[in-house]
Amino acid sequence: MAWLVRSLWDSQPVARFQRHCGLFPAASGAGEGGARPAKGGGDGGTGHLQGTWDVRSRGGGGGAASAERDPRPPADCATCNSSPSNRRKDHPHDYVVKNYFYYYLFRISAAAGQEVFYITFLPFSYWNINPYVARRLIIMWSVVMYIGQVSKDLLKWPRPCSPPVVKLEKRTVAEYGMPSTHAMASTTISFTFVLATMNLYKYPSELGLMGAFVFSTLVGLSRIYTGMHTVLDVIVGSVISGLLIAVMYPAWDFLDHLLLTSPWCPMFCIVVPFLLCYNYPKLDYYSPTRGDTTIILGATAGAMTGFWINNHYLATCSDEVFSPPSITAEMVLMALAKFLVGICFLVITRQIIKSMVLRALCSWYKVSVDDPIAKQQTEIEVPYKFITYFSIGLSATVLVPLLHEVLRLN
Repeated sequence: MAWLVRSLWDSQPVARFQRHCGLFPAASGAGEGGARPAKGGGDGGTGHLQGTWDVRSRGGGGGAASAERDPRPPADCATCNSSPSNRRKDHPHDYVVKNYFYYYLFRISAAAGQEVFYITFLPFSYWNINPYVARRLIIMWSVVMYIGQVSKDLLKWPRPCSPPVVKLEKRTVAEYGMPSTHAMASTTISFTFVLATMNLYKYPSELGLMGAFVFSTLVGLSRIYTGMHTVLDVIVGSVISGLLIAVMYPAWDFLDHLLLTSPWCPMFCIVVPFLLCYNYPKLDYYSPTRGDTTIILGATAGAMTGFWINNHYLATCSDEVFSPPSITAEMVLMALAKFLVGICFLVITRQIIKSMVLRALCSWYKVSVDDPIAKQQTEIEVPYKFITYFSIGLSATVLVPLLHEVLRLN
């Protein structure tokens, strides 16, 4: 068993999967089949693509304490740097794409597990599908993501080594790898969506479960293809999500009723997530995981507060379920209009609230708004991101539905 775990955590299976899918480091791939790296961004145009191929730590960082806690690094990473913070010093190399089908398939799949998917699909599900479904999606998403993000910074297991792995993303390189939160989120959202809708709408449950499996599998494989996670990271992330769904599924209706009716709901949904963000595990270097976690919990707190307000005062959205009619062009245009109006409103809200809160905090602490180091401090980053995304969650669930009514888009 230990041998199996170690082999799944190794970087070599990741590198072999990349080579099998036609992704090579320029040094090893340029001479094969006439392929050559192209200069440019990495996501557009034709020809071969260029990206970073960085030398990484496999030791996990965190000094002697983490060295005792983490497994012994494999031999292929013996020369890597000693801390994830050293990734800024990595040396970039070209990479060669020989199979564009896999490249775009996994790049698109990876985007389906990122923030852009959450901030579009979750509001869309609330505005155009069913508030009952949206509430369960948001609750499960926030719980799973918080557990995943905290687990990364407690376990401190590094990402795959490069070389031999090719890295296609830069932002998440500053984070630890175990477990894969992309795999956790995709598994949670897809299977929660199916479980929440299969008893409300008439469609083959086998088809829904198959779709959820394909979606979560593609997102998980995309994290291996992009070189951001080992096979073990992805498997553990998916298993954790499955266990959490199994544990929380029987309590969905009880939690939903409690959050909608309890007079303590707004206070609980604001205070508890904020304290969790403020007391997030501290690292010896800056990592975006705390900020990402604050965004997730802030948006969830705002949405839950909005659900409570709607239930008590506005009732702008009904949970009543109807058999879905045949999809028509008018329905599609209406859903698209509601979505575009809502997203534009949220973008404007984000810009206004973020600017106001950030300026107020920087003025209070007497630091420059343009100082990136100051914005990374806990006393500034946590409040400004929490308040900003709380406002977005509240707007998405209260103000946007009211705007839809005013514009007669319901």
